[in-house]
Amino acid sequence: MMRSEIHSVGECSRSTSFSSQLDNEDDRMIAVVLSEEYAKMDGAVGRRLSNLASIPHIPRINTYIPNFSDASFDHQRLLDRLNAYGLYEVKFRALSDQIYKSPEYHKHVRKEVVKQLKDYHSLYEGHVPMKYKHYYKKMAKSGEWGDHVTLQAAADKFAAKICLLTSFRDSCFIEIIPQYQAPERELWLSFWSEVHYNSLYEIKDAPMRNKPRKKHWLF
Repeated sequence: MMRSEIHSVGECSRSTSFSSQLDNEDDRMIAVVLSEEYAKMDGAVGRRLSNLASIPHIPRINTYIPNFSDASFDHQRLLDRLNAYGLYEVKFRALSDQIYKSPEYHKHVRKEVVKQLKDYHSLYEGHVPMKYKHYYKKMAKSGEWGDHVTLQAAADKFAAKICLLTSFRDSCFIEIIPQYQAPERELWLSFWSEVHYNSLYEIKDAPMRNKPRKKHWLF
């Protein structure tokens, strides 16, 4: 390869890297704008469930996966509660959907939560019965399911009270509060116990999404 060709390849590599940095910064700025915009819309689900008494939240990892029969009963119990309160679930990528009204920012949310777990490990490692470094590296992987520890980290990172309507028989409502700051917003999730979290809306406010949000739609 001639020197001019080597130089061109190097310039291309630097250009690609710079472009990637700009894209990441663009995503971060859009996420901030969306978060501030949709924070103003919080409250509708909370007003519906204002009569529920919450139980104390204890951060923990999900260690027990229910068998098919138990999971089916739990799921039906959750569906009955959703119907009773006029609520609708948006499945998967629940935190991104609650914060940004779009699942598109799930990678950004995961990155921020994992950074919180790493930077403030003393707040969370006591709740993790395994090597902590292994835990947060596991949580950094795309597709890895979150748990009550990651929800606590998310509450702390985003200054949000995270409210769970659960499928538990004896405790249907759990609040996760930021540990060292007042919450600035509420995020509402359903929790099919030990299986999955979903995003909650009033039925009349449930989003209809036939295709993912595109960046240029925001402006």
